[in-house]
Amino acid sequence: MSNQMLRPFVPWALFALAAALVVALVWFIRWFRGRRARKALRLAVTAVAADHVIDALVPDGMGAGFHVDFLLLSVHGILIIDVREVQGNIFGGDQMSEWTVMDGAHRFTFVNPQSGLYDRIAAVRAIAGEVPVEGRVVFTRQGKFPKGLPKWTLMLDTLAAEFPPLDNDVRDAALAQYREGWERVRAAVRPSSMKHMR
Repeated sequence: MSNQMLRPFVPWALFALAAALVVALVWFIRWFRGRRARKALRLAVTAVAADHVIDALVPDGMGAGFHVDFLLLSVHGILIIDVREVQGNIFGGDQMSEWTVMDGAHRFTFVNPQSGLYDRIAAVRAIAGEVPVEGRVVFTRQGKFPKGLPKWTLMLDTLAAEFPPLDNDVRDAALAQYREGWERVRAAVRPSSMKHMR
């Protein structure tokens, strides 16, 4: 093919190349922002813990398991954190089977996360023995609860206030009494294929 015949194709090829580069750049920026946001979220949650496991599958005693976003060893015992990244106004209550989200003109529902949290707590308690086990459903800043937070639900910004760290002497003594149960839990869980927080 002669140079004159190729000339009409050159602008289109350059345009296609430029468009592909723009798409790749937009994808990379979104990926990088998402990765940075997940890292900040992990750091915010694990800051209240002396040790942690992320994206774990906790045995349910019947051959299956429950995915847990975060298992934390804190001065209060073992804490299970179920993270929800929901954008918009969230309307939910303890007795409601579904919670509603309104984000502008967009509206959807999701299953009340409290019952799943209770199941996860029971599974971890069965392994941990005498160690206190608590759980919270933690929502990121993208969501708001205009009518108030349901039971066992927190906003990410208030997690550290609900589970504050203690001074080192008290902290070490508290952690020592929970260490054996924590190690049993760590030995029993395995990595979850969901990998929600990684």
